[in-house]
Amino acid sequence: MKQILNPALAKVFKRLHYPLDVMLLCVRWYVAYPLSLRHLEEMMLERGIAVDHSTVHRWALRLLPVLEKAFRRCKRAVGKSWRMDETYIRIKGEWRYLYRAVDKAGNTVDFLLRAHRDKAAARRYFEMAIGQNGEPETVTIDKSGSNLAALQALNAEREKPIKIRQNKYLNNIVEQDHRAIKRRTRPMMGFKDFRCARIILGGIETMHMIMKGQMKSSATTQTPAEQFYSLLT
Repeated sequence: MKQILNPALAKVFKRLHYPLDVMLLCVRWYVAYPLSLRHLEEMMLERGIAVDHSTVHRWALRLLPVLEKAFRRCKRAVGKSWRMDETYIRIKGEWRYLYRAVDKAGNTVDFLLRAHRDKAAARRYFEMAIGQNGEPETVTIDKSGSNLAALQALNAEREKPIKIRQNKYLNNIVEQDHRAIKRRTRPMMGFKDFRCARIILGGIETMHMIMKGQMKSSATTQTPAEQFYSLLT
């Protein structure tokens, strides 16, 4: 790949000693498809490239935060009607909580991994999502008391409150969207620590948004893979 890398990625790649194409292919496959690190090790060996599964993991941890940051700069705007929910993620043998929301068209609004499922975690999620995507007009949640309390606390500080709807049926769209993330994490057999989980999930969410067409691109014929690689520049 002969292209001018963005400075943050150039700094990361300077410390890594495999061909750029190989590293990006492994990282993209890891977050795009339900593959384990050992699957990737075997797949690359079939192509005549010897790379240890732990090396692929190290590449992912180094590259994905920079790629996610680059994606956020060219993410399409989302709608003003959000469906918010949290799903369970196993980390070091314990359940943690991935807060997520989609708009009514199914586009991902934002995501946040938290250790606890409570009002503070929900409020932190809403503050971050609003800071990144602007204020919604309506947020639909399930019967979670902590999510309701967080929204009510935010509304108490706003001149124009966000409309809150508690309707499990209307939240099916975000619950269905969780499945795409869980399919990718299942072969990983759980995460070993919170930091790794946060980074890998960020990569999975980024690739999921690209595949849903949420990336601004002047080349409308670009494939999801090409859009992923375009984050390099």
